[in-house]
Amino acid sequence: MKQRWQAWTTNRRPMPGENETGQGLAEYGLILALIAVVCAGALATFGQGLSNLIGWQLFNQF
Repeated sequence: MKQRWQAWTTNRRPMPGENETGQGLAEYGLILALIAVVCAGALATFGQGLSNLIGWQLFNQF
């Protein structure tokens, strides 16, 4: 009986939700996507102002 139990627990298929081999990679992908969206939003909001500020600073140096 013990041998059957050990064979069943070691050779069984994982239940739905137990197989988490790709979970870490998916979480990193979601974090990267969120960072990309935030950067795109910041550039869309402040892009022209930053460009003008940087351009003005570079122009005044020369």
